[in-house]
Amino acid sequence: MIDLGFRIENTVFSGEECQHFLESLHQDCSLQAGTRNLMAHSTVSAIALNARMMEIASSFLGLSVTPFRATLFEKSAKTNWLVSWHQDIALPLMKRNSSSEWGPWSEKAGILYAQAPFWALKRVVALRLHLDKTTQENGALRVIPSSHEFGVLSHEAIGEMTKRGNAVTCEVEAGGVMAMSPLLIHASSKMSVDQTRRVLHIEYADSLELNGIQLAIA
Repeated sequence: MIDLGFRIENTVFSGEECQHFLESLHQDCSLQAGTRNLMAHSTVSAIALNARMMEIASSFLGLSVTPFRATLFEKSAKTNWLVSWHQDIALPLMKRNSSSEWGPWSEKAGILYAQAPFWALKRVVALRLHLDKTTQENGALRVIPSSHEFGVLSHEAIGEMTKRGNAVTCEVEAGGVMAMSPLLIHASSKMSVDQTRRVLHIEYADSLELNGIQLAIA
């Protein structure tokens, strides 16, 4: 499903491996609904550089891939939230630049971000490692297939595309990985059951330097 902007591979990691990842993260991090800047965490960096993850990322971007950002998303009875339809168009950067292609600018958890141009986002893929089984009932991601082909879209254009009714719900087994373009229009609903959903979201680029602009590690 690479041409659709996403692909799901189940049983990439075992249940035992997922439990080990979670225990390590809970020991060393204060986990919230969305915990950012996890690439510095030894367990997360080891997952990101795991040969299985690198191979999936390479199938989208080519042989040269580098992980640069990691976030843990957790939905539970205490942190039950929804995400409306959107694209992931902001990238972490080492410093500001004067190019009109980048921006507006913002800062999150001490990291500088800018909305990126289409050409830069095409050089990025996100791998979502599901640490719990994810279903429609506990907030699985929904996507608009092939929407990544239309570039960076306005809120109005995203709204028009989602009205066409071709959304797909991406249910994934624990230990499975969903790979997706950051340009793919996606959303997720609140949980309707008390069943925790934890996803480690790791982004890869074909280089940390994008036409002279340096990505930050986050």
